[in-house]
Amino acid sequence: MRAIANIEAIYEHARLEGAVAELSTNPDRADVLFRLGVGLELQRREDEAIKCYQKAVASDAKYYPARISLLQHMQRRCEWHDLKSDIQKLRKVVRETPITNQNHLSPFVFLSLPGTTDAEQKRCAERYTLIEYPPHLVSSIRNQMGFDFKRVPNNKIHLGYLSEDFSDHATSKLMAEIFELHDRSYFHITAYSYSQNDGSAMRKRLEKTFDSFVDILNDSHEEAAKKIYKDHTDILIDLKGYTPNTRSAILALRPAPIQVNYLGYPGTMGADFVDYIIADHFIIPPEKERHYKEKVICLPDCYQPNDRSRQRLPTPPRSECGLPEQGFIFCCFNQSYKITPDIFAVWCQLLKAVPESSLWLLVSNPHAEINLRWEAENHGVNPARLIMAPTIMDTEKHLARLQCADLFLDTLPYNAHTTCSDALWMGLPVVTCAGETFTSRVAGSLLTAIGTPELITYNLDDYYRLALELATNGEMLATIRNKIITNRDTAPLFDSERFTRNLERAYLKMMGDSGLMPTNM
Repeated sequence: MRAIANIEAIYEHARLEGAVAELSTNPDRADVLFRLGVGLELQRREDEAIKCYQKAVASDAKYYPARISLLQHMQRRCEWHDLKSDIQKLRKVVRETPITNQNHLSPFVFLSLPGTTDAEQKRCAERYTLIEYPPHLVSSIRNQMGFDFKRVPNNKIHLGYLSEDFSDHATSKLMAEIFELHDRSYFHITAYSYSQNDGSAMRKRLEKTFDSFVDILNDSHEEAAKKIYKDHTDILIDLKGYTPNTRSAILALRPAPIQVNYLGYPGTMGADFVDYIIADHFIIPPEKERHYKEKVICLPDCYQPNDRSRQRLPTPPRSECGLPEQGFIFCCFNQSYKITPDIFAVWCQLLKAVPESSLWLLVSNPHAEINLRWEAENHGVNPARLIMAPTIMDTEKHLARLQCADLFLDTLPYNAHTTCSDALWMGLPVVTCAGETFTSRVAGSLLTAIGTPELITYNLDDYYRLALELATNGEMLATIRNKIITNRDTAPLFDSERFTRNLERAYLKMMGDSGLMPTNM
């Protein structure tokens, strides 16, 4: 099975001893340099990994795995000098290179690149899938495994959730209460976990929540697939997609009759072994469904779940957060790779238009901090007006400090996802700019579900104007904030019971469409 999971093979083969040994005999081969870079990256030796990717690109400009890995690091560091030209090259590769070409790009990284279209993202995912999981090989292995789906009559519907993130992770923080609320009179739910046990309160909560918690961390793909099959799993919900450390190879073996792409990966997986993607009508309007390999099933309110059990601690003093006591605080706690030159230029424009305002960012990468301060100075903004927030592991304390900000500024094309719902949960208004792709429409979906669609814009000029109006009109901002605070207890976004019932109806529709609905339902 390892033969059909090349990306995992790369990660395993890239242990430094083997990569260095191979490099001694092939010092200029791009693929060897790439594998060495991956090995260094696994050891958190980022600077050395970047040098390997740079050497790989210099050795072979058409070795795209190294080129897109290098681009990803440059985005994380907010080093933008060649960003537009590099993106144009990769978009051209996706559009014009035969889809069977063995030189593929990471679909997850491609999602975050400014300017990429949903059609290009689909083609990138399809290419990746064909290369990682060659149909002839997958078919052969499936035949050997002999899975034959015959439901046990009148059994409860067995939902299997597959993830690496059953730990103190954003996915679990969103889904935990939904797992608890599943109607056990109709559903049996199992976690298929390949995450390390981090000993967190969340891990303990999840282990108690699921009807079965199956650890497949040390299982091969075939072993994991056999367990899922033997459990008579009706619907296997993959919460990872093509994000890092995915084990989508398990899905390729087709251990369940219905397989679903949900929550963790904001785009199509481009695979015929994934039957559905769960979204909503804002995320994927009907005219966009053709850009998804999966059948799109839309929840009526919002695709994102939320956990109402999170505490809302009092607002800490600004001084505790390193913020000035006076002045307007713009905020963005998205990861640094989501910040683009165009959006940062708008932020600098806002800082210049609002005297004594500050921009509060969550930047754990020291290179990104240096580069953003340099960019601010180039835009005529005092770099000291950028305030960097340290990472806080305590979720409640992190949420509490959001209340010190006045306005959350979203990113484009990769919106705030969990960070947006976190802000809204704490009553912090979010201004977003909705684009054409899944990643760029998430915040708009959340704002619609909490009843504040007036915070959604559709171009950067309007985004700037709305943010400026809110920053300079205290009454308008207070009205919006009060509306969010009122609506969070009544609107669909944080109604976990309503969300769970809608999600279960989606699962029942999948069963009905597949002819697998138990006769007792």
